[in-house]
Amino acid sequence: MSRFKERFATFPECFYVLEVDGIVVGHINGCITNTPELPDELYSDASLHCPDGKYQTVFGLAVAPEFQRRGYALLLMKHFIEISIKRGHLGMVLTCKEPLIGFYRQLGFKFLGRSASNHGEVDWNDMLLSYEIDTQPGTR
Repeated sequence: MSRFKERFATFPECFYVLEVDGIVVGHINGCITNTPELPDELYSDASLHCPDGKYQTVFGLAVAPEFQRRGYALLLMKHFIEISIKRGHLGMVLTCKEPLIGFYRQLGFKFLGRSASNHGEVDWNDMLLSYEIDTQPGTR
């Protein structure tokens, strides 16, 4: 819990909570980095957050069990992606367990393969969403 509090204190602009009828049903969070990778060090060292970085990470996406399968995780992800695009990031990076690869693919994430991460002693898969950026002069 202390790492979670440290992350929130360091990058509160990267935490979002979803409420339905005054009840918190889910949340999403992650730091910003300069590379399209999610090394384990980012989880344990909040000082590695790079506010001017080019990639939004997703550390956690959670919806309370009694509110799952109602589209709330999708809503949180779409909101996080929208905010990330508005901030001028190049993309979003995350790791996920194998059963969730399809969920992230429906949002446009590409499966990059098995992750080198052993965060939480779990097998992870690297996923990357690259944003289409208008490169015409005067636009980002």
